[in-house]
Amino acid sequence: MSKTSNTPTEKLFGSKTRAKLLRLFFENPEKSFYVREMTRVIDEQINSVRRELLNLESIGIIKNETFDNKVYYSANNKHPFAHPLSEMFSKKISSISGQDIKTDSWEEQCRAVKNYLKGLIVTNRLPGQDGIDLLIIGNDKTKKLTRWAEVVEKKQGKPINYVIMSPDDFTYRKNVNDRFVADIFEMDITEIYDPERIIK
Repeated sequence: MSKTSNTPTEKLFGSKTRAKLLRLFFENPEKSFYVREMTRVIDEQINSVRRELLNLESIGIIKNETFDNKVYYSANNKHPFAHPLSEMFSKKISSISGQDIKTDSWEEQCRAVKNYLKGLIVTNRLPGQDGIDLLIIGNDKTKKLTRWAEVVEKKQGKPINYVIMSPDDFTYRKNVNDRFVADIFEMDITEIYDPERIIK
């Protein structure tokens, strides 16, 4: 006897991996992803991901293209079901994992690493735009901030570009008008976490 899915979304789409992939694609309809990137973000096995990608591609709901010897997959926004899927998966709350997933405020998310995190800049990077999504300022010798960034990525359900910089490095770069730091300040910044006033 085959096992039944545990959540309404899994029952609707037939498998947890398929539901997670559909969410990833249709929450980010302008982005494309390669296989290992997807396995990391949705936290599923690569064989399961490959199998569901073939299923989704066979019905035309996703498409792929090869760039720099990597195959990238993306939502097929011209498919008749694309709009309803985007409506379904663009919600702030989803039950794909079996629980409601709510987007915590950045201040709440930062509490988990408050002893290591000295500052955070969150940008509204557009699809295809150069730059980063997060500048994380703090001590990462124990890799606590790296692991935290990976958790944030999974909570958001999409890949994020982040850079971790020590407080001394950030202060120096800011004072000498370093191009990388200057470019971040020219982006659309949506959040600044600055408990020790080293960013402003």
